[in-house]
Amino acid sequence: MVGVLYKKERQVLEFIAQFQKHYGYSPTLTEIAQATNHRSNSTVHTLIRALVEKGYVQKVEGNTRVLKILKEDTATTMLGNQPSLELPLMGYIAAGKPLEPHIDPNATFQVSASMISGKKTAYVLQVKGSSMIEDGILDGDYVVIERTDQAEEGDIVVALVDDSLATLKRFYKENGRVVLKPANSQMEPIYPNNIMIQGKAVGLVRKF
Repeated sequence: MVGVLYKKERQVLEFIAQFQKHYGYSPTLTEIAQATNHRSNSTVHTLIRALVEKGYVQKVEGNTRVLKILKEDTATTMLGNQPSLELPLMGYIAAGKPLEPHIDPNATFQVSASMISGKKTAYVLQVKGSSMIEDGILDGDYVVIERTDQAEEGDIVVALVDDSLATLKRFYKENGRVVLKPANSQMEPIYPNNIMIQGKAVGLVRKF
């Protein structure tokens, strides 16, 4: 019987499953740390040890890079069947409001495996509002997000603004200052005093 998964353990397990599906082998501690935004490999090592103790993964003797996911239904839940993945549905994102968690903490959403790189932990958010409609992102759409704290010019990012508000916008820099621009000519750009990039949009799913 496997133990209860905590949030950080689940993120590591999700990334290992996603990475293995894309590349056919396990990620290194450094790759896991970078993908799950942990600063040290020792933290990741502790999380993996917890996953081993709880019966989710097993280290293969003689090869420190190989981590075997023990329960087939765990891998199936995390990934679904080819060519799709089951990603966690984390909640709702609306311009100028805090990120709203999904009512079911274990909710998942099926997306095409080709949408993600496999190098970062990925999750899904449902869009509320019309701030990105000119980029074809409509109210009710689902955006696939890869976790990262870095952004390049023009990326569509999930950003935590001024410590409390989460938003989905395009990332730019003007005169050395960050500006988050909506894709809606009726709305004004945001010039945050403080910003934390929490992920980058890599895919879009629309349900009719």
